[in-house]
Order: sequence, then C-alpha cells, then structure tokens
Amino acid sequence: MTVAASAPQRPPIALIVLGGYLGAGKTTLLNHLLADAQGRRVTVLVNDFGAINIDASLIREQSDDVISLENGCVCCSIGGRLVQALVEISARADPPDVLIIEASGVSDPVRIAQVGMLDRAFRLHGIVVAVDAQGIGETLGDPYVGDIVRRQIEGATALVLTKTDLIDESAKGAVTSKLLELAGTRIVIEAMHGAIPPALVFDATPAGTRQPNAPALRSATPAHLPAGLRSFTFRSEARLNRARLKEALRVLGPRLLRAKGFVLLDDAGAPQELHVVGPRIRLGAFSGAVSAESTIVLIGLFDPEDERLAIGALHSAAL
Repeated sequence: MTVAASAPQRPPIALIVLGGYLGAGKTTLLNHLLADAQGRRVTVLVNDFGAINIDASLIREQSDDVISLENGCVCCSIGGRLVQALVEISARADPPDVLIIEASGVSDPVRIAQVGMLDRAFRLHGIVVAVDAQGIGETLGDPYVGDIVRRQIEGATALVLTKTDLIDESAKGAVTSKLLELAGTRIVIEAMHGAIPPALVFDATPAGTRQPNAPALRSATPAHLPAGLRSFTFRSEARLNRARLKEALRVLGPRLLRAKGFVLLDDAGAPQELHVVGPRIRLGAFSGAVSAESTIVLIGLFDPEDERLAIGALHSAAL
C-alpha cells in the first residue's frame, strides 16, 4: 500500500473495525456511536453482502462521510477496493479523526484490521464484535457459518452483547460464559437499547485538539468508562528495557483493552510512542516533545490486585 507523503507528519487516524454476524446489530451500534461522536470527524466505510449496500444508506442518516463497498467480504473479493479506499482517506487534505469499518457479517474483522495496519497513516484502535445474545447459540452450531462466527469472536478486542432484552438473566449468563470460552478478550459489554459507551470505541481526545507533536498524551483516561472497566497510569523516570516492557504489558493478558503512552527505552535515543490493542503491541519513534519520564495509560477489565501486579511488572522493565 502506498502511503501519502505527508501522512507521517500527521497524527495517525484511529482505525476501528466493527464486526459481527448477520443481524447482530452492527448498524444500530454504529448509528448510536455516530450520534455521540462529540465533534470527532468520523469516516465510515461500510461493506454489505450484496450488490446494493443497504447498511450504507441507513448510516448516512447519521453521517455524511460514508464510503460504500458492495459485493461480499471486504477482505476477500473486494480487497483491492478496500486498499484503494484507505489510500484515498489517508491522502485527504483534511483527514478524519476516526475511521470505522463496518464489516459484512461474513467477513473476518482481524483480516480487515491487518489490511488497515499496512498503511502507517492508520493506527488500530480496536476490533469490536457485536454478538446477538438471543441467536448466538444456534449460529455457533450452524455447520456452514459457525466457524466464521467463532473467528469473529476469537479475534475481537471487545465483544458487545446485543438483544439482551430478549433473554433472561440465566440465559445471558450462559451466553457470556460461552463467549469467554471462545474469545481472546475478557471485555464483554452489554449494549443498552442498541447503544454502548463511546469510551469503549473512541479516544478521549476532545474534538479539534489533534496535534502531530503534542507535548503530552494525546489520549487521557476516558472520563466515562463502561461498567466493569477501569484505568490506571504507570510513570517512571528510568529508561525501560524493550523486551521486558513487552513482557510486562502482557501480564494483564485478555483483560487489557488498550494502553498507550510515551516511553523512554534503553535502545532508543528518542521517546517512543506506545500503543497496545488487545495482544498487539506497537512502538515507534516520536519526534515531538514529551516529559522526561515514561507515561502509560492502561484501560481494561481488572481489579486493584491486577493493577498492583502490572505496575510491579512495568517497574521491573526499568534499568
């Protein structure tokens, strides 16, 4: 993928992949998020399974910046058009703050995210998969589509239960337990009337504050985290060992939703910008001014003991 020459001078565009099997409620979730974007510039790339993209028409009720890709799996039969769309978005003179790709119900969100990450103008912010709480048992047991749905669930950084009003608490508990058996994440959030807290998806940066060389974290701790999620901050004036830092960031495992910050490493003179999404850890040189310490904000499903263990592991990465 060819990246626009000016892209490295800009803050990366946050990339969110919204997946889930047919009828799971992705478009409803997306429209709620767009209605609560709080001034963020959001571009939506929608893929529908068919020659006419119905989802794109529905989403245009909430956003004027919708790109439509028809005819099937966004990462397979129209992969070339996905790449071209990403190139065009990243090359815009006034790029969006966030790109949300709503994947078709039969596509693999992880493969879509991998395509997006080929262009350094984008930075993966999450793979959110909607799960129909009422119908997921039958869908998983289907000999034709069960494997597709399992892959969607396994690759998610967060799962969103939809249609929970159609089942009782006992059934909801059984569905949640089944998802936790399959998923690589422990982040399971219930949609309330088709809506989820924006902090699960969006950065906390207020609209209009994106600066390419900001002197502090461009994402503070989200002010309104979903129930069960919490955050904490690690700081250290010592330089950190790269390998031990990565080991420490894996201590929380699937309970970690996201982490980001700036770190000083023993093998790099310049500060490094750190981004963690699920199991993916990315470090890259940061040319702006930062304070003379490492600062990392971690967000996930953990308790005070998890925080203590993670802080201890992170301090062990210091020289």
